Amino acid sequence: MSRWLVISDNHGDRDILVTLKQQLRPDAVFHCGDSEMTANDPWFQDAYVVQGNMDFDTNLPLVSTPMVDGRQVLLTHGHHDGVNWDLTQLKLRADAAQAEAVFYGHTHQLAAEVVGGHLFVNPGSISQPRGELRYLGGTCALITVTAIQWIVQYVTRDGQPVPDLKFTFARTETQKG
Repeated sequence: MSRWLVISDNHGDRDILVTLKQQLRPDAVFHCGDSEMTANDPWFQDAYVVQGNMDFDTNLPLVSTPMVDGRQVLLTHGHHDGVNWDLTQLKLRADAAQAEAVFYGHTHQLAAEVVGGHLFVNPGSISQPRGELRYLGGTCALITVTAIQWIVQYVTRDGQPVPDLKFTFARTETQKG
């Protein structure tokens, strides 16, 4: 079992990244872009990170496909994949990468669902949330990964879990194999 922190769209608010990493103590950290930080920032040293549409450091990759704890992950901001409209392009990219989990940002709205055997998680924006849940003041996702399931718990800027925003998804047989 491991715990993964998925965060996005902090838009220059570096302090919240430091605070959440220290407070939540995840086993792996994924940043879905729009950090507005440079690729050599020490915070990224032990994190998987991609470039968003507001990141101008071209040393940040547009897409990353790390193998983490034996699970293939696809990490992207999503702006090149039309995530404002649907997940079709992102699903095709996930199929090609054989990704179990897909983490993306850009919309500033949280989402968690399984599509075509892939777990898709948008952590929302930690600094500039949009949509009906913007009253939470920003969110990230803390994912507990087990042999048989993904447990996605959304967490607020102050590190508190949101009770109504906890979702459990069974890992598919393909993912388990």
